[in-house]
Amino acid sequence: MSEKQEFLAAALPRQREAEIAILNGDPGPRKMLWSHNDPVTVLGADRTANGWSEVEALFDWLGSNFSKCESSEFEVLAAGASGDLAYAVGFERMTAAVGGQAPVPFALRVPLIFRREDGAWKAVHRHADPMPGSHTVGDQLGNLK
Repeated sequence: MSEKQEFLAAALPRQREAEIAILNGDPGPRKMLWSHNDPVTVLGADRTANGWSEVEALFDWLGSNFSKCESSEFEVLAAGASGDLAYAVGFERMTAAVGGQAPVPFALRVPLIFRREDGAWKAVHRHADPMPGSHTVGDQLGNLK
């Protein structure tokens, strides 16, 4: 198995579990997926976070606003792994409720960067922006400030 295949087999099931959990209001699995060692960054659809304390607070906030996940998938367009760094780039498609409203579908373009720590792949960067023509998570979340 190649380095890339080993990375994808190890990281993507955990990433999917973490996304479903946060979309059901539980940020715990996403926080476990992520490195707690700086540097870690999120350039989100609505908010930006830099450093573990900001990233953790962002995940808690997201978890408090999402619920009723009906679906979540990550379509990998490109991925790579070399040594202790790896990435996956693709489309996230999900249906979930924001702020207690009815579930709506969202689609995001997402690059994820991972760093190997103590033998496990930990996320260290995420960027998310809406795909053209998709409902925007940022608009939905922005109404909750």
